[in-house]
Amino acid sequence: MDTAEKGERYARIFRKAGTFIGKGNIARAVETLKEGQALAESLGDAAMAKRFAREIENVSKPANFK
Repeated sequence: MDTAEKGERYARIFRKAGTFIGKGNIARAVETLKEGQALAESLGDAAMAKRFAREIENVSKPANFK
């Protein structure tokens, strides 16, 4: 898989997760991001796997409402 194709797949996953976040479906967003992390790991892309892990952590944090 070439770099452009990987980038397109990653972007699609982030957009899909963003859609779930926008709809308030955090569980599906996390599931989607985990799929992206698994994809990155399977492709040997450690940097993207870490990025997906950070996003999973950010999405999983409870919101601070004041």
